[in-house]
Amino acid sequence: MTAGKRVFITGGASGLGRALAERYAAAGWRVCFGDVDRAGGAAVAAAIRAGGGDAHFLPCDVTAENDLAAAAAWMEAAWGGADVVVNNAGVSATGRIEDVSLADWRWIIDINLLGVVRGSMAFVPLLKRQGHGHIVNVSSLAGLANPPLAAPYNAVKAAVIAVSETLYSELSRDGIDVSVVCPSFFRTNLAAGARGDAVMTARTRKFLERSPFSAEQVADAVIRGVDRRTFRILPDGVARRVWRLKRLLPLSVFAPLLRRRMRLA
Repeated sequence: MTAGKRVFITGGASGLGRALAERYAAAGWRVCFGDVDRAGGAAVAAAIRAGGGDAHFLPCDVTAENDLAAAAAWMEAAWGGADVVVNNAGVSATGRIEDVSLADWRWIIDINLLGVVRGSMAFVPLLKRQGHGHIVNVSSLAGLANPPLAAPYNAVKAAVIAVSETLYSELSRDGIDVSVVCPSFFRTNLAAGARGDAVMTARTRKFLERSPFSAEQVADAVIRGVDRRTFRILPDGVARRVWRLKRLLPLSVFAPLLRRRMRLA
């Protein structure tokens, strides 16, 4: 990982976004990150600078196209461009298909899927002008191996993988790399603002809290994957094992296994 390069990260005030910002800054990168949490974002940037890193926080809502366009413009004007762009911001919505409201479907689509689309639309022209760059889209193991009671989350995360595969095909001739990150549960605050089924949200929170994987460990795996120009980054052993099972087993066998793993059988 070459020092002095430039990275932009959405959702950088907490969780994986914050861990990526801190790891990149510690490696000597110039780090710009956005978040809707203005106070939290400012505090993270101040902490990185206090530790000798180069960090800049931009208030940024991934549902606002103008915010992401402004971030790309800032990166180009202040730092001459961007080497890595991480579309990370995300939320969670769960529940049975008949119980999740269309309002919650629209909410998670707007953030988790269209946030990735808006970030890509804002930065791809800049990366093309440079002739290089790397887009990193944060999906989830849920986008590969779809657990029950999570149709909205599964759907948007699967769509992020589809968008990423499309971008990989579209942008390779422009010198732009693409990666999609598919972690299993890791210790983060994803459940804090979750919508939908209360039982599933509580169970998700428990899985997150008890996970052996930290946001920092996932961030390290992401950075290694980007350095290696890996397309599908599976940061932990659980994600890799489940993905192998999904590919090898028929759905009639795999689905009950997944239900039992989620303690829903």
